[in-house]
Amino acid sequence: MAGDLVLDPVTFEVLKNSFITSVDQMGEQVLRTCYSFVIYNHDFSSALHDAKGECAAQGNQDIAVHVGTLHFTCKDVIRYFDGDIHEGDVFAINDPYAGGTHFSDVRLIRPIFADGKIIAFSQSNGHWSDVGGSVPGSFDVAAREMFREGLRITPVRLFDKGRFCRDVAHLIASNTRDPASIIGDIQSQAQATQVCEREMLRLVNKYGRDTVETGLAAVQDYVERSARQRIAALPDGEWETVDFIDRDPAGGEGMIPIRIKMTIKGDRAIYDFTGSHPTIGSIYNSAFGATFSAVAAGMKTFFPDLPLNSGFYRCFEIIAPEGSIIDAKWPIAVTGFLMPFEKIMNSIYEMWSKLMPERALACAFNLEYLLTGGLDARSSDKPIFMFYDWLPGGWGGRNGKDGSNVTTACFGTGLMSQPVEGQERANPILTTTCEILKDSPGPGKWRGGAGLVKTSRMLEAEKTVISYICDRERAVVWGIEGGLPSMPHGLTLTRAGADAEERLGSIFSDVPIGEGDVFSRPTAGGGGFGDPLLREANLVIEDIKDDYISIERAAKDYGVVVRTIDAELSEYEVDKAATEVLRAKIRAERIANVRLDPEIVAQHYRSGAIDVLDVIRQHAVILDWGTGALLPESMRQFREVFERRSVAMWADG
Repeated sequence: MAGDLVLDPVTFEVLKNSFITSVDQMGEQVLRTCYSFVIYNHDFSSALHDAKGECAAQGNQDIAVHVGTLHFTCKDVIRYFDGDIHEGDVFAINDPYAGGTHFSDVRLIRPIFADGKIIAFSQSNGHWSDVGGSVPGSFDVAAREMFREGLRITPVRLFDKGRFCRDVAHLIASNTRDPASIIGDIQSQAQATQVCEREMLRLVNKYGRDTVETGLAAVQDYVERSARQRIAALPDGEWETVDFIDRDPAGGEGMIPIRIKMTIKGDRAIYDFTGSHPTIGSIYNSAFGATFSAVAAGMKTFFPDLPLNSGFYRCFEIIAPEGSIIDAKWPIAVTGFLMPFEKIMNSIYEMWSKLMPERALACAFNLEYLLTGGLDARSSDKPIFMFYDWLPGGWGGRNGKDGSNVTTACFGTGLMSQPVEGQERANPILTTTCEILKDSPGPGKWRGGAGLVKTSRMLEAEKTVISYICDRERAVVWGIEGGLPSMPHGLTLTRAGADAEERLGSIFSDVPIGEGDVFSRPTAGGGGFGDPLLREANLVIEDIKDDYISIERAAKDYGVVVRTIDAELSEYEVDKAATEVLRAKIRAERIANVRLDPEIVAQHYRSGAIDVLDVIRQHAVILDWGTGALLPESMRQFREVFERRSVAMWADG
């Protein structure tokens, strides 16, 4: 029997890598046959499961957000169709309340039979750019319940013993704004699961069914054993932190806390979310599966060499208060789960940075989604178009190294930056600017990575609306160990013929736009690591040469006075005497500046005496960035964590 087998080391290693390769080949199949531009840019993941639905392997390029959810949806299919699963079947599910992420992530699952017995399941998950709902792209930030978010697919059979269930597939596709692409993606994902099936049967033919089944269990045991050994080598203890969602659009002013206490006890980690805010009146809630995935992805960052499977998930426990923002139940809206997801990941980075300081890193920028949809008037038949865009940004500074520049979000490591040429071909939108954003990196001894800014103009289109799904306009990307924050997110819109731009902020849906309208949004840099006054002056000079920071902010944030010799040749030098004086002045005044009366700060901002980076980095104040009005509760919350992460770490603190 398989349970009695013990694999020799060589066979184990071959099977372990073969399982991962079979999943990678699924990804290659999807990449080459998908219809959706979004999926083509790597918003997909795949997995191989054992006969119980436990994850045995994921691929090398699977995006972080899906890593801890695929086994949940596989188990839900097994539970739903128990006793009625046959060779050639393929099932679909996108249910976030059954352990998925959001309705856009649609999973296709195929049982793999050998000798008439189920030995495994293969799963292909792709983000469909639209699954219906009240707005193009299916992200309606005003939705309080799922009924405005799109189609909820509980387990359903799409292939019945190899026969394509055309009626079911077309029922699903017809509830979206791009049915032709959906049918194509269904076929692509189904074929991907078959690629994995073929590879597994090849292994069965070579090694025997019992050996392959033993291998599926052994790889999970190996990861569990390895992770537990590493956790056990760490000191027992408790670590706590809090991060925030910017706001509840249906509530009052004030940021929404997500609190986490991590306990290391023996060979196990426990994450307790007690004290986190109840669900809010928006899509920015997370069902348990997505929260589980955030914990898994955040913790896995500190175990980069281990394969990822369910063995890793056995090493931690989650305590999630029911009805909280991190354990939303049906029918609470959850499509924007990525906002709490990234707060959880960055909080775990912060806590594990205390345990493993050699791998420490500050907060990364927040993923943002821009969704614009309407009728493409460039064609006489005016087809529906769906412009679904995301941008890279900066990751946090690290212990001994600057943060990564213009990198995909921690939420979706594995995603690609979408090529504007492809976007312009498919949509009536012209990109006029896409460049690294100067002064976006959070200052630190080791600065955060740089973000960017992208500006686009609407071309010939009709009945077009725009939605923006983002965060950290108020809970600004933070630094650690004395590092400083980055900058707020938020989109601005300039109407055709208008002189002034309008700030729409970081969260809105269904705003009408027309031909000639221009919209622009930045992505933040990463938070700084360590006191910026300790950064070597020559590194500041290099950042000026690279256009990562300006001469003005070099003085304000780093206390480095720079003289320009020849800007055309990027020749600069440090005024050492002036730098010494300025750094001493900043050290003497910065704590008082952080604690300055926020109303005075707001007045100075509105008068133009200081800018948004001064407000955030020097005074730790949060304003309505459009009007300049003080947001007192958000400011209080921001200052509280700024004091802990930054001020408390300064030598003069």
